Amino acid sequence: MNLEEKVHALEERIGYRFHEPILLKQALTHSSYANEMKINKWQDYERLEFLGDAVLELVSSDFLFKEHPEKPEGQLTKLRSSMVCEPALAYCARDIDLGQFIFLGKGEDATGGRYRESITSDVMEAIIGAIYLDGGIEEAKRFIDRFVLSDLENKQLFYDSKTILQEHVQKTSKGQLHYEVLSESGPEHDKVFHAGVFIDDRMIGEGEGRTKKAAEQQAAYRALLSIKSE
Repeated sequence: MNLEEKVHALEERIGYRFHEPILLKQALTHSSYANEMKINKWQDYERLEFLGDAVLELVSSDFLFKEHPEKPEGQLTKLRSSMVCEPALAYCARDIDLGQFIFLGKGEDATGGRYRESITSDVMEAIIGAIYLDGGIEEAKRFIDRFVLSDLENKQLFYDSKTILQEHVQKTSKGQLHYEVLSESGPEHDKVFHAGVFIDDRMIGEGEGRTKKAAEQQAAYRALLSIKSE
């Protein structure tokens, strides 16, 4: 897809049509692409990310304040942090396959930048900032409600999967919980790790990811889903 096609395709996916498409182009532009193409018409996403981060904090704080009137400030802060941290936003970005729409320089793309959590999470915030500038706080809130604050119970299970699984095993089993990388595939710059989580010698979940940590998290998440279905 060329630039215009990517912009239109993402607009369709998120259900928002920009009055100023240049804002979405900026939100999708990584500095490596801007430098490589010597773009002057729009900048990279970093300034929009700064703005989107503030909008996301406001909207998520308002949501939690109203949703949990019984929780004190400390618990609300901890809950908000888990909802809008880098892995959480990267998880939300995968829901809309955001990586395929990002404009990256050839070197960054070749080394797996399209799927790097630090990049996809930043672009999620940049899109929030772009929507806020283009359509105001209500449109930004609509995007956040749909793609960040939806299905929170399942997302929370994923974000905290390793901790939740550890606590479950400590309560219900005398066995030792541990993770192992079962295999690796792909070129050095774009590896996929396959990991398993075990109680002693019994594997209870498997997962894949572009880092060992991500593969372990996926394995823990699948183990928890299996436990919940028993």
